[in-house]
Amino acid sequence: MNVTIINTGGTFNKRYNPLKGILEVPSDNIALNKIIESCHNVNFEIKNIVSKDSLDMDDNDRQVITKAVNETANDNIIIIHGTDTVDLTSAFLRQQVKNKKIVFTGAMVPMSIDEVEATMNFSQALGFLSANVENGIYLAMHGVVVDASKLVKNRKEGKFLIQE
Repeated sequence: MNVTIINTGGTFNKRYNPLKGILEVPSDNIALNKIIESCHNVNFEIKNIVSKDSLDMDDNDRQVITKAVNETANDNIIIIHGTDTVDLTSAFLRQQVKNKKIVFTGAMVPMSIDEVEATMNFSQALGFLSANVENGIYLAMHGVVVDASKLVKNRKEGKFLIQE
């Protein structure tokens, strides 16, 4: 299977910078590489773009993501994205991208702090793409992969829940 990964940053990728005393979004793929080194039956193309916390993203960044999606020949795409505005970006792409299987994923806890959530969410996205699913825009978070418009971040509970 061939999968294009568009890595846009978000908490999934954050690491502590001891010089600045903050968590920051790096422009590398260290968190992602740790996961995909165990995927022996998948060919990955990685595009590292934007590299921001999703709260700092705007429609110009969403257009950059859209362009990267439309320029890839691959129909199987995973987008690593921050959880705070993944709903906005997935809705933006829904208007501009057709005939692709896109699964957004991310994490609420940085992989550099706890590997479990990020690894699980990414693995769900990858497994979903390997199934016979229709083209569309999906979100893989907290145990499910569903149409991206149906999974909503519940800020009070700190988790994603299916919205009927």
